[in-house]
This record gives sequence, structure tokens and C-alpha cells, in this order.
Amino acid sequence: MQKIILITGSTDGIGLATARMLVSMGHHILLHGRNLAKLEEAEKALSALQGDGRVEIYVADLSLIANVEALAKTVAENHAKLDVLINNAGVYNALDPVTEDGLDIRFAVNAIAPYLLTQRLLPLLGMSGRVVNLSSAAQSPVDPKALAGQVSLSDGAAYAQSKLALTMWSRSLALSLKDQGPTIIAVNPGSMLGSKMVKQAFGVAGGDIRIGAEILSRAALADEFATASGQYFDNDLGQFASPHPDALEPRKSQEIIRVIEKVLAETLHS
Repeated sequence: MQKIILITGSTDGIGLATARMLVSMGHHILLHGRNLAKLEEAEKALSALQGDGRVEIYVADLSLIANVEALAKTVAENHAKLDVLINNAGVYNALDPVTEDGLDIRFAVNAIAPYLLTQRLLPLLGMSGRVVNLSSAAQSPVDPKALAGQVSLSDGAAYAQSKLALTMWSRSLALSLKDQGPTIIAVNPGSMLGSKMVKQAFGVAGGDIRIGAEILSRAALADEFATASGQYFDNDLGQFASPHPDALEPRKSQEIIRVIEKVLAETLHS
């Protein structure tokens, strides 16, 4: 059965490879990117694939909270139902690490934007949908002040903390929704895969990005993930595993959600 799947950050890297895989399987893919020319190029390439898969494009800069809000609104206007949301977009470094909203771009794109997008699209996802959040093997304790844009960090620290923040809210939201919402899973797609981000950040070619695309496709579609809400899948190990201990601490996770909610309330109402 054809599924409607939104993949953020899907104009290159693991996102594009996953989109290619899912379109080839016949699914309807909502491609997202911040560059219209790159989006149209990806749409053209994917539309040329054989099969019944469909592609439509959405432009939004996920470093800006208002853009995330607008993206969710547009998707909801175009679709009454969404089967899968893959929060794939990620940032490691940037020329200007502070966004127009005054946030660290890693926290904004990697943790806060996917939280807001997920919350806004919950009605479309319903109880049968899935949310797949791209985590990382790099996870370190989150400084709430850095998450709120009050403290600046190095690229590596901001990235690792943002990925743990994402993993923490993924588990916390899944546990709070229980069976009244979609399955929510955090996935480390594999370390040092050859995405543009890895090449820019570490100056290495990296591994085959299809490794990441395959696990994201599995997480989106396979039965083994249907009952895994709140869990963390580590593709370096090839199995469900324990995330950073902080993600298993309800009190710490609630604190991270409280900070994200406060940031969103202040940004959206300013």
C-alpha cells in the first residue's frame, strides 16, 4: 500500500538516498529542503524513477521557527493524513551558528524544529503513523541554557547535545502518548556515513549512505518497528540499544521538553 512520507532535509545525503529508496518502492514522498533549485533537481531525478512512487516538494528553512510552523501548516492543507514523518534534516557547523531567532542552529534544526513539526503533524499521523527521528552515536548531556540560546558551544558539543535532546524528547513524547499517538523512534543511522555534513565537518569521504537509507526505510515501514515506540535503534550495532543514560531519566527529559516549549512560546509570540 502506498504511504505518504515526509522527509526533512531530503535534497542530498541520507535524506535523498532514503527518498530514492522509498519512491522506488512506490511510496508518495514529500521532499523538503531550504533551496528551491536543489529541491526541483531532486524532484526531477526521483520522478524519473520507474514505478508508482510520487514526489512533491516543500521549501522551508528549519532554522527559523516561523518556517517550521508554515511547513506544518502547508502539509496539513495538502494532506488529511500522513503515514510517516522522518525528521532527517541536521546541521553540524555553519558560518553563522546563531539563527535569526537567537538560537544555536544545531539545537534549532536538530532538536527544536523536529519537536514542533512532530507536534503540529500529530493529528495527521494519528495512531497508525510513525515518526522516525535521526539521532546519532554522538550524544552528550544537554545544557538547558545552550538549548535556549543563552550559552554558545563548540560545533561538536552543540551537535552532540542537540542529538541527545532529540533522543530525550522522542522517548518522553512516545511514553506520554502511549497508544494514543504515532510510533516514535530515534535512530542512529550509522556513524560517519558519507553525507555532505560528515564531509564538511570531518573532511573524510565517509561510509556508504545507503546504510543509513536502508535503516530509515526499515524504521518507516517494517513491522519490527511498529511496536518500538520510545526506543532507540543503534545502526552501528544493528539493533535496539540504550541511548545516553540521560534519555532514560524522565525528570531530565521533562526539563528538556520544558525548555523547548518555553523557547517555542517566546519565539512564536514575539
